[in-house]
Formats: sequence, structure tokens, C-alpha cells
Amino acid sequence: MNWASFYAVISGVNRHSTGIGRIWLSVLFIFRILVLVVAAESVWGDEKSGFTCNTQQPGCNSVCYDHFFPISHIRLWALQLILVSTPALLVAMHVAHRRHVDKRLYKLSGRSNPKDLEQIKTQKMKITGALWWTYVISLVFRIIFEVTFMYLFYMIYPGYKMIRLVKCDSYPCPNTVDCFVSRPTEKTVFTVFMLAVSGVCILLNIAEVVFLVGKACSKHLSNAGDSTMGAWIQQKLCSY
Repeated sequence: MNWASFYAVISGVNRHSTGIGRIWLSVLFIFRILVLVVAAESVWGDEKSGFTCNTQQPGCNSVCYDHFFPISHIRLWALQLILVSTPALLVAMHVAHRRHVDKRLYKLSGRSNPKDLEQIKTQKMKITGALWWTYVISLVFRIIFEVTFMYLFYMIYPGYKMIRLVKCDSYPCPNTVDCFVSRPTEKTVFTVFMLAVSGVCILLNIAEVVFLVGKACSKHLSNAGDSTMGAWIQQKLCSY
């Protein structure tokens, strides 16, 4: 997969994100995508060929490997990164729609200056109104996907430590055979690292939701306070 193109697509949302959202995108790219592409893929590159069993029975190695490793760690993490990043496209589509509407309004008002249209294309959208809901919903989906994949990982591979030796008696193995996993220590290190970074991303997403909700509540209370104060002043003025 071309991760550079993938990052270019989701980084377009970065301009319209909060500070926490920009940190999340940096963590996603540097500590997850880059580590996955540069280091983790090479560590798991020999996972199938390096899985050996002390038998010459044809098919025994493949059956035992499939039994203990039904889904490759790398493919599972790649799928997780794709699904976790997909909600950001909701924000990108919403921003594109807002820009299209703004361009139409400019043209209908007779202001079709190319500079104005270019300014609409490059301006930063404030996270308010309908865009606020789209952004918060995208964050909720990110959290759900992250938690779901961490749960699936735990169900498929209980614990985080990569086992060194497994005993397999699946057909067509002639009896219970010993199978050895390649690079178990390196794989354990990368597994712990990827799970830890996934947890950090969950915390960042939760923090961003709390920040946006708190900011919206603060703004609502401020507007309500201003309205109350305005009504009180108007009442006092009318009483004189």
C-alpha cells in the first residue's frame, strides 16, 4: 500500500483540526505508519518461512502456523490504521461541501473575483455548527475502531508476549510436534510498542472530544449569560 498517498489524503484535514488533532495525526504518521512500514514489516517478513516444526510431514508447518497465527500482525495493524483514519474523510467531505456552497454564494452575489475564490479554497474552517457535529462524530468512530481492534487483537493473541515455542497436533501432523517462532523478542517489542501507541491515540481522541464539548458548553453558557445580562439591562432602562 502507498502510505505516502494515504497520509496526503488525511493530512488535508489537519488544517481544520484542533491542536490535539494535529498531535494525533503526527503520532499516527510518525509512531504508527512509519514504524509499521520501516521496521515492523521487516521483522515480520519471515514470519511464515521462519516458522518451523520438527517434522518433515508435508503441510504440517502451514496448518500449525495458521492455527496459532490466523491473522498476520502487520495486516491487522494496517487494517486498523486504514479504518481509524477513515472517519477523518467525513470531515474532509464536509469541508469540501462547505467550500462548494460558499463559492456558489459568492458567484450568486456577483463576487466572482479569482482571489476571493482562492481565499475560500485555502481558508481554515472553524469547528462550529454542523462541522462541529461531523468532527465529534468522526472522533467517536475513531475511538470505537481503536478499542474494537485492541479487543480483537487480545481475542486473537491473548497477552502481548510473543511465544517462542508452540506445540501442535493438528492434522496432517503425525503427532504432537514442536514449532518454533522466528524473532520472538523483536516481535514482542514491536507488539508492545504498537499497542501502547494505539492507547495513546485513544487518549488523544478522548481528550479532543472533551475539549470540543467543553468549549461548546462554555460558549453556550457565555451566550446565555450575555442574553440574560442584555435582558436585565433592557428591563432597567425601560423602568426609568
